[in-house]
This record gives sequence, structure tokens and C-alpha cells, in this order.
Amino acid sequence: MTATTVDVGNHPDGTLVIQPHGDLDADDAVDLRRTLVQAIRHTRPLRLVLDLGDVGAVDPINLGTLAAACQLGDDYKVAVFLDSARTDIAARLTAAGVPAHRLRHPAANSA
Repeated sequence: MTATTVDVGNHPDGTLVIQPHGDLDADDAVDLRRTLVQAIRHTRPLRLVLDLGDVGAVDPINLGTLAAACQLGDDYKVAVFLDSARTDIAARLTAAGVPAHRLRHPAANSA
């Protein structure tokens, strides 16, 4: 991703964690989509956790990408979860079609 940095890590239980930092905007859309598709279709972890705790904003294109990642995960039998999203981002993700049970550990909006 261009303006956004991303940390990727594996847990011993088979969980792949992807943690973007900063705002997810149109400049990040292609790289985010590529990273998620690679993880779900090729790496195929038991669980994929997108830790959104350090994400300040998500544009509509990336909201759709995150919602589609949940559906793609279902197709490939990868449980996809979005952790620590700010409440405003969580509400937008739900409106974009992310099932509420995929959103874990919501974080309060920062001032």
C-alpha cells in the first residue's frame, strides 16, 4: 500500500493477522484487495483477522473490499474477522454488508 503501512503476522493457532495503519483511501484499494485475495485464496489460513485498531478512516471502495473479503472467506472456508474497528467505521462496515458477528472488539472513536 502506498500511504498506509501494513503489518502481517501469523499466530501459532493458524490465524493470519493483517494490521493496516493510517487511513484506507483510494490509493490503497488495489494493494489492499491484492493482499486480501492472496491471503484468502492462496495462503488459506484457518482464520484471517483484519485488525483495524490503527485505521482512522475507510473510504467507500475499501469498505466494499472488506465486505467482499468476508464473502470470499466464506467461499474458501476461511473465517474472516474485523477487529478493533472504531464505532463509526464498524457502523459503515455493517451498512456495507459485513455481518455483525464478523466485527469483534469495537473501539471507541478517537477525538
